[in-house]
Amino acid sequence: MLLTQSTTPIIGWIATLLGYVMELIYTVLDSVGIQNVGLCIIIFTIFVRLLMLPMTFKQQQFTKINQIMQPEIAKIQKKYRNKKDQASMVKQNEEIQAVYEKYGVSPTGGCLQLIIQFPVLLALYQVIRKIPAYIPQVKATYMTAVTAISGQAGYIDKINKISEGLKSSYVTELAKDASPDQVIDVLNYFTADTWDKLAAACPSVSSVIENVSHEITSINDFVFGINVAQTPGLHISVYLIIPILAALFQFLSAKTMQQPQIDGNDQMASMNKSMTYMMPLMSLYFCIIMPAGLGIYWVTSALFQCIQQVAINTYMNHADLEKMVAKNRAKAEKKKAKGKKSIMERLTQTSAKAEAAKEEYEHRSNTMREISTMNLKKINSKAEDQYENIDTSTLGEIGKKAYLVSQYEKEHNTRGGKK
Repeated sequence: MLLTQSTTPIIGWIATLLGYVMELIYTVLDSVGIQNVGLCIIIFTIFVRLLMLPMTFKQQQFTKINQIMQPEIAKIQKKYRNKKDQASMVKQNEEIQAVYEKYGVSPTGGCLQLIIQFPVLLALYQVIRKIPAYIPQVKATYMTAVTAISGQAGYIDKINKISEGLKSSYVTELAKDASPDQVIDVLNYFTADTWDKLAAACPSVSSVIENVSHEITSINDFVFGINVAQTPGLHISVYLIIPILAALFQFLSAKTMQQPQIDGNDQMASMNKSMTYMMPLMSLYFCIIMPAGLGIYWVTSALFQCIQQVAINTYMNHADLEKMVAKNRAKAEKKKAKGKKSIMERLTQTSAKAEAAKEEYEHRSNTMREISTMNLKKINSKAEDQYENIDTSTLGEIGKKAYLVSQYEKEHNTRGGKK
């Protein structure tokens, strides 16, 4: 495995598989004379989004049903709002579980798809950020330059000095014994200017570096002179098209997404409204500080999501909700018949067991307390009897005084009076 590829468990494995897809797309385009990483990223992003479409559809289906369920669930929660005892909590969970069973869905129905999609999206990010690691043809071009400059004295120091001006968090200082793959990690973010500086720093192989630079620039050039390796930054340029489009499409996607409206839940409505504006602002910020290649992915993803959301909303608005619920209920019954339990059912059973354990503990504690009290009384009774039969002649002066005081107090307490 290349050092530049992600080695994170699960994410790295998925990235490797997606890397094969990226390589295939590049090979197909190359066969028709097109060598363009930006176009590869667009096709690749659409492919992965189509791959995740079934999960997205299920998530939206849950959202649609959730809009119908929420008033019933809110009513149950209001009923038990001021009841914090364990028995009431168990009863509340049972009633909410009944609502989920009525509509044939699970409380985790909307989260499961997001959990599955999350590592896929992270893996997608890794592939796009490290193109040379996943497309051998692109890596081979970089290796031509690495092979040429590796024979130069102090070439690592030269690369580190030149890369200081890139102002990118993705570029790290190379160690003295850096491998060719790690050198490519840095060269991947070189712009035309930095390639020129590298050629000037290594005059004996400048022609090789210039040829590689032209080839890499050709591969990385997208449209309007945008280079996928360059970061837009906070200055007026054609690169600002990318963060602006990313924010716009993210906003449209958020506006078209149907969110469940819960009567009286101002906090939920406020959070949904905040997310509608926060997500586009985040897209704008990240596309400004990240290389344009990642910005192209972000724009493509947001545009696809926007179109996808409109299509799903159209379908859901005309879908037969009763058939949808009946289908979900049938699936839930099959799972139940196999002995599978939902999260809510396990939660309810756990709460019931906790309540039973608490009652058993209190019962045992009370029993032990009663037994201890009885034994203590017996012990005290025996002690008092023994104390009454003490021969004072065997006691010293202090012992006699203590005995007289104790007898006085006993007699005083028995009579219930005070002197």
